[in-house]
Amino acid sequence: MDSSSTNGGLSSSALFADNLKGLLLAVASSAFIGASFIFKKKGLKRSGASGARAGVGGYGYLLEPLWWIGMITMIVGEISNFVAYIFAPAVLVTPLGALSIIVSAVLAHFFLKEKLQRMGVLGCVLCIVGSTVIVLHAPEEKTPSSVEQIWNLATQPAFLLYAASAAAVSLVLMLHCSPRYGQTNIMVYLGICSAIGSLTVMSIKAIGIAIKLTVEGINQAGYFQTWVFAMVAITCIIIQLIYLNKALDTFNTAVVSPIYYAMFTTLTIFASAIMFKDWSGQSASNIASEICGIITVLSGTTVLHSTREPDPPSSTDLYTPLPPKIFWHIQGNGELGKHKDDDLLSAEFITVVRQDYFT
Repeated sequence: MDSSSTNGGLSSSALFADNLKGLLLAVASSAFIGASFIFKKKGLKRSGASGARAGVGGYGYLLEPLWWIGMITMIVGEISNFVAYIFAPAVLVTPLGALSIIVSAVLAHFFLKEKLQRMGVLGCVLCIVGSTVIVLHAPEEKTPSSVEQIWNLATQPAFLLYAASAAAVSLVLMLHCSPRYGQTNIMVYLGICSAIGSLTVMSIKAIGIAIKLTVEGINQAGYFQTWVFAMVAITCIIIQLIYLNKALDTFNTAVVSPIYYAMFTTLTIFASAIMFKDWSGQSASNIASEICGIITVLSGTTVLHSTREPDPPSSTDLYTPLPPKIFWHIQGNGELGKHKDDDLLSAEFITVVRQDYFT
């Protein structure tokens, strides 16, 4: 009886230690990732001043040192985040990403001149309070003993349905919505990043556990499932980077960060709850506290978003924005209706605008 109690105590202590490691790594990750938004934004602005912007398909930012500093900073943050998922459940690690929003908002205030108003400070406080509540009530997750166990979790019908839905929505947004509405609706780019991002986290967590088990002497490299998870993670990360760059270049950083965080956090926690059953065995009061903490964090991001100013018009544009009438005709699937005096523009003028304005 005493031996069982002692083993239970040691097990609980080990799980607490793992959660603590995950917590510290998640906090460090948020600091690096929050700073990376600023470096990348400044790099995108510089590259856009001398060439095609990333928001319209340009890749000049690949030659911009500041953008690469931002990328390296983000990679360090993501590696910390990656390791954090090995030790702690997604319901603990993911909401702590709110700290990256605070870092990016404060740095944007000083370095990008994107003003942080008083209500924005309240939003930051709400994020911190919500994160604290989540940390205090986070579940203690038992690590699977093999990648095959993770594969069984990933192939259960409920998670397969979620994964298929996320992939289908992302494809619709990429192929249909992005070319038409990506430059005007922030939810298009961030919807892709968030849906794909939730799958990225599940794959990364699986890879991380496989690496941890391999280091401990239980080799997981021989299982094909390990490599499937790796390929899924790499593919998802590339897609996320492309569309996050588009979002950052097109919209205000202080708008992109909180909306992306809110959507990504919600979908990731939902995906993790389905796949890893994070809340299984927890009391109703703990689950309720975690949900309240998540809602508090999301409320903080909403307040922070609503108090930020929109980006000013870019001074590097060669032309001022087109009037709505001209814009409507250009976007009309290339079709010119019947001419009625000055009601429609001539085909010659529209051709000039297409070739000149959008170059």
